[in-house]
Amino acid sequence: MKEILALVLPYSDIDDGRAGPLYHRLRLSLESAIQSGKLRAGDVLYPERDLAAYANVSRVTVRKAIDLLVRDGLLMRRQGSGTFVVHSTPVEQKTTKPISVTEGIFWRGASSKAEWIERRRSLPSPQEMMALGLRADEEVARFTRLQIADGRPLAVERTSVPAFLIPDPLCVTDSVYAALAGARPVRAVQRIFAQPIRMPDAGLLNASEGAAGLVTERVAFLSTDRAVELTRTNFRDDADGFVSEFAIRNSDIQ
Repeated sequence: MKEILALVLPYSDIDDGRAGPLYHRLRLSLESAIQSGKLRAGDVLYPERDLAAYANVSRVTVRKAIDLLVRDGLLMRRQGSGTFVVHSTPVEQKTTKPISVTEGIFWRGASSKAEWIERRRSLPSPQEMMALGLRADEEVARFTRLQIADGRPLAVERTSVPAFLIPDPLCVTDSVYAALAGARPVRAVQRIFAQPIRMPDAGLLNASEGAAGLVTERVAFLSTDRAVELTRTNFRDDADGFVSEFAIRNSDIQ
């Protein structure tokens, strides 16, 4: 079993010196195996005890890594049957042209607005550390908004940026990008995947906990490839349709 696992999950990918918890590194290694096709849709994932022994981690660590992949829709647990690979990769969109401060989400045929839920500084979560390249003691500025269309709550949007870029989150009254005066992103990578709606978002969206939902997760970068924004948006599945618009400056059109 160890030799088989070494072909699918090279140990160097797990213990490569990256910052962050072990479960997050194992999760990235498993995701890479799925995206590369080493683990295909329908394959049964190796038992937790074998993964734990191979990676030299606890089964709790393995379970946390698997939980993240189940959350992202790459794995699915079946009672009595094990854990299966569901998709080879979430849908991913890339924007290679600079994006402007007018970037936003709009619902077809709807009058939309946003209500602030949270604007504060905090120590970063493991996901924020990995996405934004931060140390555990480097704070982030967090912004949470409830997106409303035609009077209905349709999405919860959470944005995190390094706190040194926006020292006072309360100064942001409209657009986070507008507050990034000297550090506006020029490209972004966005993933789209299905995920059940959990609390507290289910309460904010007037949805039942566990109801079907759609998630977009975007990381935006400077021209230096420094990540400066992580935005995760949880949508109700009954939205009539939405458009994610990335505006391009005329000077960048060839």
